[in-house]
Amino acid sequence: MAQHGQPEVVLSVNGLRKKIKNKWIIKGISFDVYAGEIFGFLGPNGAGKTTTIRMLVDLIKPTEGSVKICGYDVHMRHNEALRYVGCIVENPELYGYLSGWENLEHFARMLPGVGEKRIREVVDIVGMDQRIHDKVRTYSLGMRQRLGIAQALLGNPKLLILDEPTNGLDPQGIKEMREFIRQLADTGLSLFVSSHLLSEIQQMCDRVAIISHGEVIQVGEVDKLIAQAGSRVVWKAEPLDRALDVLGRSPDIQVLAVTEPDPHGEQNGGTIVTQMNTGDVPRINQSLVEAGVRLFAIEMKNPTLEDLFLSLTEGERIE
Repeated sequence: MAQHGQPEVVLSVNGLRKKIKNKWIIKGISFDVYAGEIFGFLGPNGAGKTTTIRMLVDLIKPTEGSVKICGYDVHMRHNEALRYVGCIVENPELYGYLSGWENLEHFARMLPGVGEKRIREVVDIVGMDQRIHDKVRTYSLGMRQRLGIAQALLGNPKLLILDEPTNGLDPQGIKEMREFIRQLADTGLSLFVSSHLLSEIQQMCDRVAIISHGEVIQVGEVDKLIAQAGSRVVWKAEPLDRALDVLGRSPDIQVLAVTEPDPHGEQNGGTIVTQMNTGDVPRINQSLVEAGVRLFAIEMKNPTLEDLFLSLTEGERIE
């Protein structure tokens, strides 16, 4: 239980490592997930997200480290720990020739104490009462995802683990899934959401762990991590060499990119992209003017999770 005002830890991962054929696939993963939060697990495909999730629910054993759900060690006390978790790894396994209701009845039989009342509750939670008696093969991908989540919720878990929940959905489906996940968190459920989509994690999650090459390289609140990335300021100026000289005198300014002026373009001036504190813009602007630099535009861009990821991984690609 939570003590002294600290949030309750629902999932605790400590020093998780996995070796396969003498190669470390997972090299060191630690984080906590609190009650009622949406926790993002962000990394490119191949970073180790799904392998980690399989260890979280005891589908594969870690070489080192521990996973605890609601205080129970997943490996040592499998049944007690997994009683509190619902999980969809990759696509939900559903029977297309059965109706949505019949699918839920099938899975409910495997869970002690789960009957028709709970099935009705989860159908209501996922908003599928209109189509629940239709055959699953007639469902859209978004509806299949919702039915899969209903299945994962049957046992009334405290933690719901979703692996790439927006994969394959159209923009409207992604928006609806994002809103639905937030509604679930508002009920007090903890959600662990794995994704390679930066924009989704940024819009959906409260906190995030960023994973690269089998290691967690940063954990924190999304807003604070984005602020840490630093704002970008784009200067359109001429002459470029003089502007670069002025910008280079300030140790707090990092030049990220320089584009020479287009000789055939309508506008004069080249472009300099910098990472800097936006509060310094007036001072630098004055210094540039005093140095005889002509400024055509100054554009300030708020940092994103992508900016942070690229700075942490030295340019590793992610969508």
